[in-house]
Amino acid sequence: MSAEAISENRAKSDFWQGVRLSMPVVVAAAPFGLLFGALAVDNGFSVLEAVLMSAMVYGGASQMVGIELFGQHVAPWLIVLSIFAVNFRHVLYSATIGRRLAHWPLVQQAVGYFILTDPQFAVAERKAEAGETVGFAWYMGLGLPVYVFWVTESALGAVFGKLIPDTHALGIDFLLPIYFLGLVMSFRKRPLWLPVVVASAAASIIAYKTVGSPWHVSIGAVAGVLLAVILPPHHSGVEARP
Repeated sequence: MSAEAISENRAKSDFWQGVRLSMPVVVAAAPFGLLFGALAVDNGFSVLEAVLMSAMVYGGASQMVGIELFGQHVAPWLIVLSIFAVNFRHVLYSATIGRRLAHWPLVQQAVGYFILTDPQFAVAERKAEAGETVGFAWYMGLGLPVYVFWVTESALGAVFGKLIPDTHALGIDFLLPIYFLGLVMSFRKRPLWLPVVVASAAASIIAYKTVGSPWHVSIGAVAGVLLAVILPPHHSGVEARP
C-alpha cells in the first residue's frame, strides 16, 4: 500500500473517530437548536433569517442574546457589544488552542477557528494534553456534525416552532449544562483547577446578580484567568507539566 493510501485511510479513521466523539454534543445541543429557531421566529425573524444567523454566527448563547435584544428594538451597537461579551471566552479559547493548530495550512486554521465551540475546545485540548496530534480530519469529524445539526435544528425549530412544547417543562434543558459540567471536570487534574473554577464561578454569580446577563459570562472567565496568572502553578499541589 502506498504512503498516500495509508495517509488517506488514516484521515478517514481520524474523521470517524471525531464524529463518534461529537454525538453527545449533538444530542445535548438539539433542544437548544430547536428552541432558538422557535424563539427567532417569535421575535420577528423569518425562517431564512433564523437559519442564516445559526449558519453565520454559530454561537448558541450569543444567538439567544441577539434575538432577545432584537425583539426589544435595542440599538445595533449595543446588540453587537452584548454578543461580543458572551463570546469573549472564544478569544481565550483561540489563544490557547492556536498552538495546537499551528501546523495546519491557513485556510484549514480559519475553518477550525470558525467551528470552535466550548466542547470542541475542551475535547481538542484534552487530546493534545494526552500527547496526540490534533489533526484537521479528526477536528472536522468532531466539529462538522455539531455545526450541521445545529443549523438543521434551527431550521426545524423555525418551521415547526409552534409545535415544540416548553423545554423547561420536559426537563430537556438540563442536558447541555450537565455536558458542560462534565467537560469542566475532565480538567480537574490540571494545576490550579479548583481555585480557578471557584473564582470563576463566584465572579460569574456575583456579576449575574449585580451587572446582569450576558456580562457575567465574560467577567467569570476573566476572573478565572487572572487568578491563574497571579497564583504559582504549584499552588494546587499538582506539579505543572513541562
